[in-house]
Amino acid sequence: MKFKMVHENYNVFDLDKSLAFYEKALGLTERRRKVAEDGSFIIVYVGNDTTPFELELTWTKEYDRPYNLGDEEFHLAFVTDDFEESHKLHEEMGCIVFENPSMGIYFITDPDGYWLEIIPER
Repeated sequence: MKFKMVHENYNVFDLDKSLAFYEKALGLTERRRKVAEDGSFIIVYVGNDTTPFELELTWTKEYDRPYNLGDEEFHLAFVTDDFEESHKLHEEMGCIVFENPSMGIYFITDPDGYWLEIIPER
């Protein structure tokens, strides 16, 4: 029996702000969208042409505050083909929250505080 990962979900407080962040910071664009008939939620799947894996961003109408992410001990990792340019962009965006030079990686956060690891191609 085999399993293939297809998406990961992040609940977001401001869908438009999150979509703009993921497009600018990581080049992820909307692939498809599901809107509840009653307007109670919107799910947007974002991705790029490097992998079929998608990030599912879920906005819910009744949630009126930023999400509590606990101790932030989880993250999604991205490999970049241009580490220096990626670092420069993320530095300009002000979203770098942790750097580990000895491992050659750093982390950024999205508008909801989700940590995203940036790894150079090796």
